Amino acid sequence: MRMPALYLSHGAPPLADDPVWPGQLAAWSAGLPRPKAVLMVSAHWEEAPLALGATRPLPLVYDFWGFPERYYQVRYAAPGAPGLADSVRALLRAPGTPVQDIADRGLDHGAYVPLVEMYPDADVPVLQISLPTLDPQRLMDIGRKLAPLRDEGVLIVGSGFFTHNLAALRHAGGGVPGWSAEFDDWGHRALEAGDVDALLDFTRKSPAGRLAHPRTEHFAPLFVTMGAAEAGGGLGEQKSVIDGFWMGLAKRSVQFG
Repeated sequence: MRMPALYLSHGAPPLADDPVWPGQLAAWSAGLPRPKAVLMVSAHWEEAPLALGATRPLPLVYDFWGFPERYYQVRYAAPGAPGLADSVRALLRAPGTPVQDIADRGLDHGAYVPLVEMYPDADVPVLQISLPTLDPQRLMDIGRKLAPLRDEGVLIVGSGFFTHNLAALRHAGGGVPGWSAEFDDWGHRALEAGDVDALLDFTRKSPAGRLAHPRTEHFAPLFVTMGAAEAGGGLGEQKSVIDGFWMGLAKRSVQFG
């Protein structure tokens, strides 16, 4: 069975204490076919050329500061996926486009925070790859090359945040700021319409695009997901599985196929 491709808003470590969101993620994964492995690209790992993370369980990367100690005690010892790493290398390696291995790089919070809720038994092998660029078109191309993995039972997941401007939130005075709501509405409509050109040029064609994503790393994983979906004919089969807002940020999460 061809696996869907997902883009999810991953949340920060306190997501685990939210009364609603963890259950939404758990229900989402329960409704999916059981994956043989998860291929995760997170907003929190930028590395060029494209890098493959550890293929064995390693300590998590607690890439956040100032949180209560309990968030640094979370463990997620999912099996490594060396076979998947071999497949990714074979699909992506080409003259002029090297792929590197960083064997001591564990899962960061963009990867493990949602996976703890979706596959809490940590029994699905996981491989994380880096974002080698923030260029949407190049990320789409990477997703297209990875698309055959969907037919091998691999769940391709782009993990970001549908809106992400923490600095602006500090001055928003609570609630959902207008820029976050406007971008979320625009992005939802663009996805439903299949307007790939608008999404690729979101910083110019969306309302409040620069405010919603002053730096675009949290929107960038969407394009890997879209590339994987497009090559498999799934861009027209998309739905927002999770919507709404968390601490003023849009947590929209989308399934293709």
